[in-house]
Amino acid sequence: MSESKLAGQFFDAAIGLLQRVRDEAAADVAAAGTAVADTVAAGGRLFAFGAGHSSLAAQDVVYRAGGFAVMNLLSVPGAVGVDVMPAPLGSALERIDGLASAVLDSSPAAAGDILVIISLSGRNALPVEMAMHARELGLKVIGVTSVAYATRTGSRHRTGTYLKDHCDIVLDSGIAVGDAELTADGIEAPFAPASTVVTSALMQAMMAAAAGELAERGIEPPLLRSGNVDGGPEWNRRVMTENGDRIFYRHR
Repeated sequence: MSESKLAGQFFDAAIGLLQRVRDEAAADVAAAGTAVADTVAAGGRLFAFGAGHSSLAAQDVVYRAGGFAVMNLLSVPGAVGVDVMPAPLGSALERIDGLASAVLDSSPAAAGDILVIISLSGRNALPVEMAMHARELGLKVIGVTSVAYATRTGSRHRTGTYLKDHCDIVLDSGIAVGDAELTADGIEAPFAPASTVVTSALMQAMMAAAAGELAERGIEPPLLRSGNVDGGPEWNRRVMTENGDRIFYRHR
């Protein structure tokens, strides 16, 4: 099989997954967009968290052109995975009880805010505990996960539950267990994961829905522009100044 044929198969698989999640998750995406809009309109703050490669989708909505200035990354040191040595340490941190609560308790997240938790499997202690403790603190939790993992794998949290069990809204990515779309003769392991593509699309769709909701209410969404277009830096300074008490990734 030629390399170009495999590349085409991946694009086809990713497009199929995007079409499926567009249709099947439409109501949940709309609900999540409304929740984000409600929080922004009420003066609340937005946070996104993901461990391992799930952190990529969280980072995708923080401090970027076309994104909400008030979306903040909730960071757990070492949990990104590839930023520590050895890399498996990141995975080990996801399984430690108590870490999520310590991170949340020392963060600026508070009652009335939204926390978006991204975890493909939703089975590890870190995202489950993060969701549980966030709700105890009065935050609204939006989970982005593959619900299929809850039927095909065991939970690694002491309660035996999954991320999906502790969310106000769940966005199901529909990614199959194992997160690899292709197989081929001569290649022993399945390959070409698509979870990042689909999860990032869900995040951006949610934020697009929120922007539309705010506009319908006559509220300007706190959007950033590209710093590489004329007027972009000036626009961003204004937006950040107006929303400074809700932004935690900049110096004041």
